[in-house]
Amino acid sequence: MRFSIGVPRVTVQRQMNLRPLLDARDGPDARPSWTVLFLKGYALLSQEIPELRRAYIKFPWPQLYEYPASVASIAHEREHEGERVVLLSIIKGPEQRSISQLETLIRAARSLPVLEIKEFRRSLKLARAPAPVRWLLMWLGLNIGRKRARYFGTFQLSVYSGLGAESLNPLTPLTTLLNYGPIGKDGSVAVRIHYDHRVMDGANVARALERFERILNGEVADEVTRIAQSGTPAIMSAAGTSK
Repeated sequence: MRFSIGVPRVTVQRQMNLRPLLDARDGPDARPSWTVLFLKGYALLSQEIPELRRAYIKFPWPQLYEYPASVASIAHEREHEGERVVLLSIIKGPEQRSISQLETLIRAARSLPVLEIKEFRRSLKLARAPAPVRWLLMWLGLNIGRKRARYFGTFQLSVYSGLGAESLNPLTPLTTLLNYGPIGKDGSVAVRIHYDHRVMDGANVARALERFERILNGEVADEVTRIAQSGTPAIMSAAGTSK
């Protein structure tokens, strides 16, 4: 929160109709989660739109830094030492991974013991450090270009739609945060990109959301259909075996 509140964040929302993707996902077999489908679609979108792979950094001087590929930061609610905590997992190059591979990674982050996930261990270790040490390490991680994506990602995905709710003003120090509301039976859903105005302009984000809808109903829906036709389970266990 300390670093997020300093970001001039703006939100652009689009009401999408994802009926083609909904129909592709509607089958008797285990189906990929909506989180994975939005993750794959946003990664493909970021591959097309360089602004989504850029970050405003301050070291050694204020500048925009562009990454060659996306790194996703996914928020997970986990239980640790009797409390519910939010921890972030990192997925490098999600645009290069299949939906089944992404599903496996997401399931692992949600189901494996907390201390078996490298990013979770690192976050918990940092949380125990004195505040000045935490602030310094996070400032360096967020403002040294080659370190930022490695430790924090290039975009964040955080949703509550599975609980029937949606966040209207989430905070993140990253350039963009993607979230969406509950998905209707007709495929209607409100999708939002919360973005750093130092990096992007609202009109570009609006156009990106339009393209995002076409990617979800096109490339992503096509991959889901291929999975169903091949008989390959879309959901894999943390060990990589089919469930």
